[in-house]
Amino acid sequence: MPSEKYSPLEDEVISPANNSEGPDGLPLRERIPAVITLLLAIAISVLDAAMSNVALPVIAEELHINASRVVWIPIAYSLTIVMTLLPLSAVAERIGLRRLFVAGTVIFLVASCSAAFSQSFAMLLMSRIMQGLGASMLMCLFGSLVRMIYPLEKLAVGISLNVVVVSTAAVLAPSIGAFVLDVASWRWIFFITVPICALTWLGVRYLPESPRVSREFDWLACLLSATVFGLAILGLDLLTSHPIWSLGCLIVAAFSARILLARSLQQEAPVVPVDILRITSVGYAVLASLFAFATQMSAMVSLPFYFVQVIEASYADIGLYMGMWPLGVVVMAPLSAYLSGRFPVAVLCMVGMVVTAIGLSSLLWWGAGAADWQIMTSMMLCGVGFGFFQTPNNKAMLAGVPRRRSGVAGGLQATTRVFGQSFGTALVALVFGASPEQGAVWGIGAAVVCALVALGINIVRQRNPETDPDFL
Repeated sequence: MPSEKYSPLEDEVISPANNSEGPDGLPLRERIPAVITLLLAIAISVLDAAMSNVALPVIAEELHINASRVVWIPIAYSLTIVMTLLPLSAVAERIGLRRLFVAGTVIFLVASCSAAFSQSFAMLLMSRIMQGLGASMLMCLFGSLVRMIYPLEKLAVGISLNVVVVSTAAVLAPSIGAFVLDVASWRWIFFITVPICALTWLGVRYLPESPRVSREFDWLACLLSATVFGLAILGLDLLTSHPIWSLGCLIVAAFSARILLARSLQQEAPVVPVDILRITSVGYAVLASLFAFATQMSAMVSLPFYFVQVIEASYADIGLYMGMWPLGVVVMAPLSAYLSGRFPVAVLCMVGMVVTAIGLSSLLWWGAGAADWQIMTSMMLCGVGFGFFQTPNNKAMLAGVPRRRSGVAGGLQATTRVFGQSFGTALVALVFGASPEQGAVWGIGAAVVCALVALGINIVRQRNPETDPDFL
């Protein structure tokens, strides 16, 4: 029988059986169009970010933007997302998932058209900021919608579908972007998402609605949250290039975080969900996820340099090698969904991080004389391990959140992912700054360390039975 666990939200006991308000998920006939709508929205966010990055050199040339300025186009997009995810999650709790989903789709569509018609750096930058806002409105809902669409026993299946779509889009997006640039203007890269946005908008009526909260909206907490995450990530990005500015950003972020934490601890449903983080299963899942995504991003940033400098691979080979990671995720996601209801979450996540660490370490072990099959096998192992980790860990994060606070679950999940990726990028920047010649090797080593930290978190999680009530 499922064990009960204490909820910090109020003095009551919550179990998997009664952890809901209303029906547990949608009926199958209503679930299918809702799933299609959700997957379309996920595809939009992944395709847009990857394809637009491929076009940066062409955009810089046509709009006469120097390299130091053009990098602010993706930076502004990412900062907008990370600064607004948690505040928008709080908005979703108050106005409902559907309304925010409609607003996000419309804003993203209009901003995509604006980006396509941009004639200057300023116009394109503002368009990307608005696209980031629209993407954030959608991204903060993904986890919440999965929790509302699927019955609890099918939650792992829903998460694995999301993982498959994200990984497939991540593999295809650079190729689609390169193809568009080969046959047409870079502006068509932004037009591609417009019909997908229209289809997504048509499917909004099939999405479920979440319980709403009627508490007063905390504008100060939203401002503090945006300051904390925005300055923290900006400080990490500037750590090697502008250390004084970086230190200033990190100090202000830390000071703001202290004020925000003190304020949040006094609230019942705060913007920064410290009440949710007190739930044991959610807290461990968030911490493990942060270091897992730091592993992924430090590896993804370092590996192309490693393949060029150490392996001396061609760019065509590098594209093939890099594609093995998301392919491994796609292959493993359905299996991890099947196993997540049969084995403890911590055990599955430990296996995933061990396999990922072995894959990364084997790349260093093969060295300069590695054959193609060795490199591809190692990269596939990395993807298999990461895919093995993602589904059960995300299931633990989402299933542990009571349905009446499901609106904040997606924002928490997305913020953890983006912050972990930014932390991984900053680690690589640090090692490259310390040793440009060995930076790629050290960057992969940093990814291995992050994977081992995630492994350690899961070892502790396995020793704490409250983290997985189904296997007490």
